[in-house]
Amino acid sequence: MVKLFSYGTLQFERVQLDTFGRILTGKSDCLKKYVLSQIKITDPDVIKSSGTDMHPILEYTGNESDFVEGTVFELTKEELIQADSYEVDDYKRNELVFASGDRAFVYLKR
Repeated sequence: MVKLFSYGTLQFERVQLDTFGRILTGKSDCLKKYVLSQIKITDPDVIKSSGTDMHPILEYTGNESDFVEGTVFELTKEELIQADSYEVDDYKRNELVFASGDRAFVYLKR
């Protein structure tokens, strides 16, 4: 199993069902030194699943007082590849350390 931090639409049950075929389980966590901004999505399948063309995206600030809350989900390696397919080219996947001390993958601004 691998860990994936979601701060946006991958937390939606509909997106999880469309992307993974199941509802994920996870726990709350926090990523320090980042803030959320918004990007406009043009992929019609992603818009249909999420219900919106505006999606959050993480941006690094380096500021200790900045943080983003979300959920760390456990996925199979195959499901992580499915998550890669869901995320559009504006995102890149990286592995970071979270406030809990856990390491997890997360999608960041490219």
